[in-house]
Amino acid sequence: MFNGHESVVYAVEYSQFLIKNNIGNSNVICSGSSDNTIRFWDIRSDKNELFMIKGDEKKDNGIVCLKFIVLKNKDKTKNVTYDLNLCYGSNNGLIRIWG
Repeated sequence: MFNGHESVVYAVEYSQFLIKNNIGNSNVICSGSSDNTIRFWDIRSDKNELFMIKGDEKKDNGIVCLKFIVLKNKDKTKNVTYDLNLCYGSNNGLIRIWG
């Protein structure tokens, strides 16, 4: 059980990638709620909350959907890197990319 949201949870998304953080590598899910927060959870180490994002109070009005996406980047030397980002949809119809 993951505790932390103060209202209804509308969306949960699993990241298929390991995320490096201050406690090492984590398998992560995130959850979006009508309390206008997105919370990131480590599913391997006692279900600790890793991070929280607060949505814009006036423009979001709650988080209703989430999706991890990988975006490809090229630098000037033609090296390709991949960045993990999170898209989320708000109750007011906005879609944002975080990452």
